Amino acid sequence: MKPSPGKDIINCLDCGKICTTKSSLKTHQRVHGGGKPHQCSDCGSSFSQLGIFKIHQRIHTGEKPYLCSDCGSSFATKSHLKIHQRVHTGDKPHQCSDCGKSFNQRSNLKTHQRIHTGEKPHRCSDCGKSFTTQSALRTHLRIHTGEKPYYCSDCGSSFGQLSTFQTHQRVHTGEKPHHCSDCEKTFTTQSDLNKHQHIHTGEKPYPCSDCGSSFSQLSALKTHQRVHTGEKPHYCSECGSSFSQLSILNTHQRIHTGEKPVQKKQSVLTSTVSDGGITCTLNYLTYNRMNV
Repeated sequence: MKPSPGKDIINCLDCGKICTTKSSLKTHQRVHGGGKPHQCSDCGSSFSQLGIFKIHQRIHTGEKPYLCSDCGSSFATKSHLKIHQRVHTGDKPHQCSDCGKSFNQRSNLKTHQRIHTGEKPHRCSDCGKSFTTQSALRTHLRIHTGEKPYYCSDCGSSFGQLSTFQTHQRVHTGEKPHHCSDCEKTFTTQSDLNKHQHIHTGEKPYPCSDCGSSFSQLSALKTHQRVHTGEKPHYCSECGSSFSQLSILNTHQRIHTGEKPVQKKQSVLTSTVSDGGITCTLNYLTYNRMNV
């Protein structure tokens, strides 16, 4: 800060800062002396400067004098308004030196950098698990408390995480936002799409440690492993027989219900096509559903 011509220059003896008046020097020196003469009658917090104290009081009064001209949102401080306005301008001035990703707030950058440093400062006192953010810890704690604050008004189900609740709602709305670029099939979750795409890529990332067979889905591997373990978790309530797969149990239960399975009847259709004096005979296989 440069003083105006004709004004006295007063230096702070502690840090050398230039002040133009005795009152501004006195206010500044509270930084060094620890003096906090302005106390909040609502919460007891103390402040060294009157301006900061007045800003603090807006927490209690709810005053938000800084208005966003783009969306009408209001803020208690000018600095908070400036940060908010980056939502509209797209400005992201805080860049990660490790990966180049940019953020509109310094606090978001610091949180992101924990991905690179591995820092997880928020620890669960119940199980010792650590998290990069306080919000992630709060979500995790619901596992221990059983709290499920997200309630589905359609079916009454409750959820501990907002993302899980939002995914669940697609059951009722029918929304399937994840599209397969190979066959245009749609899915409610990204994980379901990833599993489906193994059909097109031929990828089988789940190998059996007993026999080396590989599977495209984890559920298929778990079902297969029952061949080795002998596990048969699906029980028939009529006769007590047990089965390794639900589909086999369903087939078995027809013995008791007398239900006849739907089968397909095969027939052949023949047609001829002529082009340029050449006649071709085409045979088609068709299937008709029938009860046996």
